[in-house]
Amino acid sequence: MSPARRQRESLRIRGHRPYPLPTGAWVGGQSWEHLLFAHWSVEPSSMERIVPVGLELDLFDGRAWLAIVPFRLLGLRPRLLPPVPTAFTFLETNVRTYVRRGGRSGVYFFSLDATSRLAVQGARTLFHLPYRHARGRVTWDAYTRYRMTRTDRAYPAASLDASYHIRGPAREPVAGSLEHFLVERYCLFADRRDGRIMRTDIHHRPWVIHDAEGELAHHGLIPPELAIDDPPLLHVAARQDVIFWRPVLA
Repeated sequence: MSPARRQRESLRIRGHRPYPLPTGAWVGGQSWEHLLFAHWSVEPSSMERIVPVGLELDLFDGRAWLAIVPFRLLGLRPRLLPPVPTAFTFLETNVRTYVRRGGRSGVYFFSLDATSRLAVQGARTLFHLPYRHARGRVTWDAYTRYRMTRTDRAYPAASLDASYHIRGPAREPVAGSLEHFLVERYCLFADRRDGRIMRTDIHHRPWVIHDAEGELAHHGLIPPELAIDDPPLLHVAARQDVIFWRPVLA
């Protein structure tokens, strides 16, 4: 099944969403492959200092969470049009936490590093997201090995070297579990330079994840205000097909 058909089919599966689909037509689609979710529990008081005013931390058992999420993106395209040739496939690493606004829980990104210059420029302009240019490589056999180095000189140096593999069977996270809280997110928030908060809604099928084990060496990705000492909680996912809507004022 093609990515376009998978994305159309995902619209028929919507009962897992915590709130209804947006009104109006979605504007684009993409697919994510070979995803790693590396999560750390963080003191809310530390996270509150670096999240924009207007966003409330979304907590699980009184704790905030920080994630580094590397993956391969493919099939980026506007609706009803073929994929963008120079941004069809690239690597992305995002650093994020979980927030709430207007009764909706979503994602807030501290940074996103991508190996497509066109994708970086487009996301900065259209979605107000903190993208940076990077170079990288991913290979997979028994282990997945993901390497990324930021090349955007306008921002501090950063890199990621991750090696990981699946441990355990695939499953859909159970509603109410920590895993469900961490992965099942259907919008992202961004702060504009003028201080306004924007929301971009997305849709996809429920996540199917595995537990994972591996090693991460990261430099310059985690905000310096956060103290991260413990090993991360690791999960992997093989693929997710996603559609998204235009950003709106949150």
